[in-house]
Amino acid sequence: MQNDEFDMEDLDDEKTIAFIRERLPQELKEKFTDDDYYYILDTIYDYYDKSGILDSNNEYIDIDINEIAHFVAKEAKKNGIGEFDPEELFFIIEGELEYNGIIE
Repeated sequence: MQNDEFDMEDLDDEKTIAFIRERLPQELKEKFTDDDYYYILDTIYDYYDKSGILDSNNEYIDIDINEIAHFVAKEAKKNGIGEFDPEELFFIIEGELEYNGIIE
């Protein structure tokens, strides 16, 4: 049962990444590797978890994409993944939020 759950998460991540790539500015489309995308998505989800943003009972959730982008960039640098430009991460985070129907 657990393997099925992980397979579904991987499939959803693949769909999310494909969705994001379609919407990125041309100069960013090939800049990030698949591993970069998986790391960025995981770190975005870590941000959601740590911030408690998704635990809110309010219908309206205030999401600061710039704050998330800076969090991801800081974590990537701290973990030795690489140096990401928060301005470029903004587009990836925006795509993730669109894919999940959080923003339009």
